[in-house]
Amino acid sequence: MRGEYKVPGGKLVAVDVETDDGRLSRVALSGDFFLEPDDALDDINAALTGLPETSTVADLTRAVEAVLTDDITMVGFSPEAVAIAVRRALGHATGWDDHVFEIIHEGPEQPAMHLALDQVLTEELDAGRRGPTLRIWEWGAPAVIIGSFQSLRNEVDPEGAAKHGITVVRRISGGGAMFVEPGNTITYSLTVPASLVEGLSFERSYAFLDDWVLGALADVGVNATYKPLNDIASPAGKIAGAAQKRLRGGAVLHHVTMAYDIDADKMLEVLRIGREKMSDKGTKSANKRVDPVRSQTGMAREEVIEAFKAHFRSRYRTVDGAVTPEERAQAEELVRTKFGTEEWTARVP
Repeated sequence: MRGEYKVPGGKLVAVDVETDDGRLSRVALSGDFFLEPDDALDDINAALTGLPETSTVADLTRAVEAVLTDDITMVGFSPEAVAIAVRRALGHATGWDDHVFEIIHEGPEQPAMHLALDQVLTEELDAGRRGPTLRIWEWGAPAVIIGSFQSLRNEVDPEGAAKHGITVVRRISGGGAMFVEPGNTITYSLTVPASLVEGLSFERSYAFLDDWVLGALADVGVNATYKPLNDIASPAGKIAGAAQKRLRGGAVLHHVTMAYDIDADKMLEVLRIGREKMSDKGTKSANKRVDPVRSQTGMAREEVIEAFKAHFRSRYRTVDGAVTPEERAQAEELVRTKFGTEEWTARVP
């Protein structure tokens, strides 16, 4: 059995394993990583051999770490990466190639409907009625989307929002507020099973799930990198922010809002960006905090989105899909009872 794990920004780790009577009877680590001295490879293989095949990522990681003496150097991978590859070989964790992703890119929706669709599609995946999905959003109205735990009054200036006709909605994931306008924003959601991020910490899962879009940005001429915990940035400034929600059954919702273009002055009238947050970012002006994709590519928004979809298709197995009538009905009900209500939007006043 073979398992592979590509470290975000690093190297490929592959492990071939055999089992006997519930334990790892043979382990062979390989990859394009760097490891010194050479015989450390044998030490790692030996450390894993004999462990129960039910060992968790944490168990496997500790076993590798136990044989790493001060003179051993690992470049481009880590004990955790080895552990994830072993779990994948044993069928406990999955890789991108183990799934077929449905790509959904439909017409504009109102902000509350987008948030409701996120919840419904993730719950449908959790229930086994839908596979992994990449959904591209089209915005039907300008909005501020605040994180699940943010204070409404601390994040949004109601006079500024009213002046510019901005709808305020609250999502189910944490993180910070996002200012969006139709035509100026690129937003997508990834809904994936827990097995795809098996053994990854929240921080590592952000980097893992954002890795494809870094490649997509490179295709359109943007040199982007992941910045912990949840930002995507270029040398010119921040491009996007991500947020995640994990359901009890394990399904993961990972969504990203990216600035294609931005009216920074309007954003400042609508969002209350606190002094502490600005100080933490090391900048005195919110105008400098976000650098849109348009300024770096010169491409139309539609062209950028098509390039993103093409890149995703080039890396993974995909099919074109759509929101089903049943899923849409569920989302409409959630808009009526949750996302479109003052009780939900102001649940943290």
